[in-house]
Amino acid sequence: MRNAVLVAVLCLPLGLRGQPQSPLSIDLADALKRAREYNPLFLAAGVATSLAREDKVQARAALLPTVEAVNGVLYTQGNATDTGVFVANNGVHVYDEQAAVHAEVFSFGKQAEYRRAIAAEAAARARQDVAQRGLAATVITSYYGLVTAQRHLVNARRSLDEARNFEDITRKQEQGGEAARADVVKAQFTRTQRERELSEAQTNVEKATLAVAVLIFADLNQPFRVVDDLKPDTPVAAPPEIRQEAVASSPDIRAAQSSVDQAAFGIKAARAGYLPTFSIDYFYGIDAHQWAVRDPEGHRNLGNVVQATVTVPVWNWGSTRSKVRQAELQRQQAQLDLRFAQRQIDANTSAFYLEAQAARAQIQSLRGSADLAEESLRLTLLRYQAGEATALEVVDSQSTVADARNAYDDGLARYRLAQGNIEILTGRY
Repeated sequence: MRNAVLVAVLCLPLGLRGQPQSPLSIDLADALKRAREYNPLFLAAGVATSLAREDKVQARAALLPTVEAVNGVLYTQGNATDTGVFVANNGVHVYDEQAAVHAEVFSFGKQAEYRRAIAAEAAARARQDVAQRGLAATVITSYYGLVTAQRHLVNARRSLDEARNFEDITRKQEQGGEAARADVVKAQFTRTQRERELSEAQTNVEKATLAVAVLIFADLNQPFRVVDDLKPDTPVAAPPEIRQEAVASSPDIRAAQSSVDQAAFGIKAARAGYLPTFSIDYFYGIDAHQWAVRDPEGHRNLGNVVQATVTVPVWNWGSTRSKVRQAELQRQQAQLDLRFAQRQIDANTSAFYLEAQAARAQIQSLRGSADLAEESLRLTLLRYQAGEATALEVVDSQSTVADARNAYDDGLARYRLAQGNIEILTGRY
């Protein structure tokens, strides 16, 4: 039976045995979305936010009354007395079945801890946004690194075709007695050099593909292709507009401000160590020698009791003072971080805008250089065929064209990365 199935499978047409996975088309938005699903640092920031949220829930719960069920049975060795052999006990048999309610009526420390937990959650959320922006910067750099590598691969293939064409021309010229053997050797050398460049470009594409795949896929063997959206004409906003959006959406400023708030409530929580606390405990149930609502004499065992407690701190060897000083130092550091974050926004706004303007200004020049280099190569090749130029001039023109094409693509990528930095700064990613 097994052999019959094997024969049937082998007899299937090749196309039906297994279809290769078609490559996914990934644009930048898809890449960013997928990266957030797999990046461990971003996921860790999300876990930290969830932990901070649970801390807030616990701090809030500490402000509310708690209800507990107290159950217990105490058996003491008897000695013909009411208390048994242990005089500290209330009786030979003691049964506890109570509901206990505990409430902190007056506790500045727990109020401050709750407020500090709220600020800590806000800071954790802001740090998660910081991690998201850092991830976006990594993805954008890797994404356009792959786009640029693919463009360089296309350029390398064109350069190889041009080198092969020139080698063919020199061979024909040699056969017709119009070119020296040295020209053929030079053309062959150039062609082998272009083949090495093509191989290197293919390797760079594979490396760039892996760099992107590790960010956006769980399976590195997943085939995909990225959308080439390099455009030279996308505008950039003015610095005041960039700064306004950057300040409004900056997670660094929000994180620093939340840290300042957290430290301020930390000071209040520490100073609460100087203040008294007031709590109330209410018990309802049985605490008697019999497991019964009434004892043998008919007295009622089921009842309630209220206990009020005021705790006044007296002396703890400077521990509270040290905690207050420690909290004040933390607030001081948080304020320094906030001021630095604000200055960093200004610096990044200016730096990213200048980079974008410089890159955009060079794009037109790079495009013109590439066009001129191609025209120069065409004219030099015609002059060589007419016997007015040397093989060295043709080879130089080919190298100039290859460099100019790559420089133009690098310029486009530089401008797009500068735009990406501005978009990250203003919260669009």
